[in-house]
Amino acid sequence: MSIELIKRRLSRRRFIQSTATGAALAGAGIGLAGPVRAEGEAIKIGFLAPLTGDVAAWGAPGLYGCQIWAERVNANGGVIIDGRRHPVEFVAFDNEYSAAKARTGAQKLIEDDGVKFIMMLGGDTMPPVVDISNRTGMLVSTLLPSDLTPETPLLIAPAEVHPIYNVTGVAWLGENKPDLKTAMICAQDDALGRPSVATYLAAFEAAGIDVIEEPLFFDISTTDFAPIMTRMMASDPDIICLDTAYTDYVHPLCEQAFLQGYKGQILSCTMDFYDQVVAKTSKEFMEGVIFQFPDFDDPKMNNPQINFQDPGGFYNEYNRRFPGEWGAVSWEYASIMDLWKAAAESANSAEPEAVLAAMKGTGTGAQCFGEARWWGKELFGIDNALVGNWPVVAIDDGVARIQEFRSIPAWWDRHKDLLIKHMEAMGEMYYQRI
Repeated sequence: MSIELIKRRLSRRRFIQSTATGAALAGAGIGLAGPVRAEGEAIKIGFLAPLTGDVAAWGAPGLYGCQIWAERVNANGGVIIDGRRHPVEFVAFDNEYSAAKARTGAQKLIEDDGVKFIMMLGGDTMPPVVDISNRTGMLVSTLLPSDLTPETPLLIAPAEVHPIYNVTGVAWLGENKPDLKTAMICAQDDALGRPSVATYLAAFEAAGIDVIEEPLFFDISTTDFAPIMTRMMASDPDIICLDTAYTDYVHPLCEQAFLQGYKGQILSCTMDFYDQVVAKTSKEFMEGVIFQFPDFDDPKMNNPQINFQDPGGFYNEYNRRFPGEWGAVSWEYASIMDLWKAAAESANSAEPEAVLAAMKGTGTGAQCFGEARWWGKELFGIDNALVGNWPVVAIDDGVARIQEFRSIPAWWDRHKDLLIKHMEAMGEMYYQRI
């Protein structure tokens, strides 16, 4: 796939920053390893995510982060197995957020490329890959624990714990801005939006915040967001919640809120490329917007519990090479690879079964924001999500800053019945999805 074709297929935002970046996205498969000081055979890792299209913001920036991760690791000897140092090579396949293309990509990565691990965004692209994973014994990761069920034993969520981390932003607002009493929610009607809406409904109820009307679900083909924001503002809510809307929805929704004179609190799961929203609205309008994903030059990313090597250096290198592309997933796939590398070296093997056993052997793991436990049986039917603390992020004078790290398990222990109730009402509990 040519760089020009990729550019044409992207919607609403700049994607390619350099010829080297464009080459990294050629759909079939690309090695991203940098300078290598390793004598062993390369270990191939599959990157099966949307690199083009409306959901590319949750795939492509993660591939960029993996490029930096591979170059750092390989320059320091790669992965040590049986006393030999093996470089890591990423093989990318653009699934365009299509289930059919995800199936094709998984088969290619396993059968033709010989990968030992596949990383995915998840959601609507996951079901056919789970079938292949179960048949072949391939270990697969997702950024969406809502993909997990008892029938996905080889699927893990070791970095992002969507949607349950969204409770932390609501809980923080409830404690720090008690004057906010009402909310409205909108979301796209899909495998990311529905469980996230259920989570926000539970979190608002736990915080004593009234959701004025039924959540407003819109079709994923929506392009005109003015009517949606008009309906959201009609009840004069204290909080407008954008749920886990895609970047190409969040930006125009925020612009419409600005144009229509909204003065209240905005809450969103992600706010990728928030600087673009600030530029199209104003610092004053975006002041205090709450979301869940930090910039890694944040001073709180230097706290002792952080399990990400040199986050500030990674952030600066990322922005130097891929300016304007830092977002929610820029670090997540790389963070998963930290866990994978540690497990492979502990198991002395890159084989999927051995790596999974090493990852989960102690029942805990070094998640990016601190020590976490393998959890999820009550909510997902299987303990394959690594759950611990998660940051609450607010925009302060045009810059994202961590307000606090909050415990997801602590919220769950107090309010699990609420979350299960709303997940069931939305048809999103694992036994309903099965």
